[in-house]
Amino acid sequence: MISPKAEIDPKAKIGKNVTIYPFAYIEGDVEIGDDCVIYPYVSIMNGTRMGRGNTVYQNTVLGAVPQDFNYCGDASQLIIGDGNTFRENVVINRATFCSGKTVIGNRNSFMEGVHVSHDTKISDDCVFGYGTKIAGDCEIENAVIFSSNVIANAGVRVGRGSMVQGGSRLSRDVPPYIIASDNPVKYGGVNSTILKMHGVSNKVADHIANAYRLVFHGQTSVFDAVRQIREQVPDGPEVQHIIEFIDATKLGLISKMW
Repeated sequence: MISPKAEIDPKAKIGKNVTIYPFAYIEGDVEIGDDCVIYPYVSIMNGTRMGRGNTVYQNTVLGAVPQDFNYCGDASQLIIGDGNTFRENVVINRATFCSGKTVIGNRNSFMEGVHVSHDTKISDDCVFGYGTKIAGDCEIENAVIFSSNVIANAGVRVGRGSMVQGGSRLSRDVPPYIIASDNPVKYGGVNSTILKMHGVSNKVADHIANAYRLVFHGQTSVFDAVRQIREQVPDGPEVQHIIEFIDATKLGLISKMW
């Protein structure tokens, strides 16, 4: 059902079985996949490419013009996967330049008032709590949970399976499988709940905990801690991902001098 009271540019590409309620606004350079639901007063702006089965609630803006002083009117894009939920008053900016993309993966939930800025990449199965603000050029891996009112500064990376507790402000990277809390934000232990949900064995969870003891409780640099992980912690996909994530950091890690 597409309401005749919705404002839809005839050049927009609308898939099958899409519901668009009255007073939605959809510009011409937009693609909406099958089985999406667009509630009243939603704005979907040029450059938005949306997959299947997404639900977008009232007053949300997708593909908003970047809030970046470097933006010069490029025909940039916002790429959205399948099965995402955008609650009320969410704003997602498209990329600053035509060579870049803001990317939202699959099955993510954005609660009321979330803002995701230009060129940020979000993977799958993440949850972003009320009022969370994510600056530009951030990278959020799979199965990350942000509680309410989290602020992530530009360029921050958050590793898969991590949880950032309410009100935290991030200016450095959050490595995988941990809990980050407080201000200034610090390491709050391994996220054992997520590990269990994803079928990680107790033995592997212990290996992850041992790796982070070396990183956050050892009296060494991050570089030396990674070397110790390679030497002392049994290898496996999760431990290898921790090493690769830390090796790639440019901002450093939370609560750890670089």
